[in-house]
Amino acid sequence: MAPITPVSVSDYRELARTRLPRQVFDYIDGGAYEERTLAENVAAFGAVKLRQRVLKDVSRIDLGTDLLDRSWSMPVGLAPVGFAGMFARRGEVQAAKAAEEFGIPFTLSTLGICSIEEVRAATNTPFWFQLYVIKDRGYAAELLQRAHGAGCPVLVFTVDLPVLGARYRDARNGVGGSLLRQARASAHMALRSQWLFNVALRGRPLDFGNVRDAVPRARSFAEFGAWIAGNLDPSMTWKDMEWLRANWPGKILIKGIVDPEDAKLAMSTVVPDGIVVSNHGGRQLDSAPASLAALPAIRDIVGDNTKLLLDGGIRSGLDVLKALAMGADACLLGRAWAFALAAQGQQGVAAMLETFRREMHVSLALTGSTSVKTVGRDILA
Repeated sequence: MAPITPVSVSDYRELARTRLPRQVFDYIDGGAYEERTLAENVAAFGAVKLRQRVLKDVSRIDLGTDLLDRSWSMPVGLAPVGFAGMFARRGEVQAAKAAEEFGIPFTLSTLGICSIEEVRAATNTPFWFQLYVIKDRGYAAELLQRAHGAGCPVLVFTVDLPVLGARYRDARNGVGGSLLRQARASAHMALRSQWLFNVALRGRPLDFGNVRDAVPRARSFAEFGAWIAGNLDPSMTWKDMEWLRANWPGKILIKGIVDPEDAKLAMSTVVPDGIVVSNHGGRQLDSAPASLAALPAIRDIVGDNTKLLLDGGIRSGLDVLKALAMGADACLLGRAWAFALAAQGQQGVAAMLETFRREMHVSLALTGSTSVKTVGRDILA
């Protein structure tokens, strides 16, 4: 059978599955507990129907938007994804270049294999930086200084990780487990020869990028994972947002809100430049509401006083259009770009984004719409 030519996100997922060791693929693909929220994130988009309209003048379609002091070629950005340098050689750099080429934002995770400085040296367009809630405020402040010094204009502050969610696929694969389980996982890695040569041997995945200095003696992801789990800060509250504002001069997006009450608290304390409606891709609290389902109530709370972005379950340009119709200003892709990166590197990410662009163009036209800036609930059936 001839190899598939990937077009959709599901195609890239399948190709990534055949190229990555099971341990690494399941890290991207998996969620918390029984993965109900992960599945519902996707299903929520499938339940929303679009109104197909005819005999409208749709000869000119505009996908561009202006958001957070920059022009976007379409209302889609790349969300922070940890350890992307495990999916392809120097993966964060490849993804950042694809986003730059396409004219959309790229967000570098705190847990990127590539450092802030490496991504900055490889790109010309300022990228965003994501920070987790960590106990060592001094180290967190140092990361913020490095990001600001690299010209990052936006901080994506992730607030839904006070403790690490239970991800059963990782446990089954021996991530952080016994030596026997880790040995089995290593044996499976050896079967992926292309990945082993290009990523594991030539890609320096154990650099641990931005936090190398925090765990200088780590020699495996098990050791590094133990540091992460031990340095998340479950004591942080909304009062700590004052510390964040004092240490970050740029724009702030609060990522990880799905409850209207939390949105109200955000607006009454930090007053962020934007909120990312997100349940961490179903990787934290299983049985939390789907991101799309949570979106309308949060839009009602914040009104037009801040920008709303959404991630979780987005697998096509049609999904982006549905999110815009339900109140989002833009969407952030996570698994979609991770699968494309693992499948075909920078070229795969660029091709996946082009697919999203075409899908948005067609679905706008067939709903009788001409601009993403004017999309509203009237395009929903």
